[in-house]
Amino acid sequence: MIETVKARAVTAQDEQRLERSVAATLRVIAAAHAERTAPPIHAARRRLGEVYGATRLARRLERAPRA
Repeated sequence: MIETVKARAVTAQDEQRLERSVAATLRVIAAAHAERTAPPIHAARRRLGEVYGATRLARRLERAPRA
């Protein structure tokens, strides 16, 4: 069977997409595990810190093109 260059390129893209998807899923699983094992107050504070950090980053990125 002859494999074309285009088919190999699509296969490589699909493989990268699958690897990113698996990595993202494993991060979600690890985060859920950490939340279950962490005390509720500590987990809530950590989550608020993540949200605050993401909000600050979004604001900075919004201002970046104007600067």
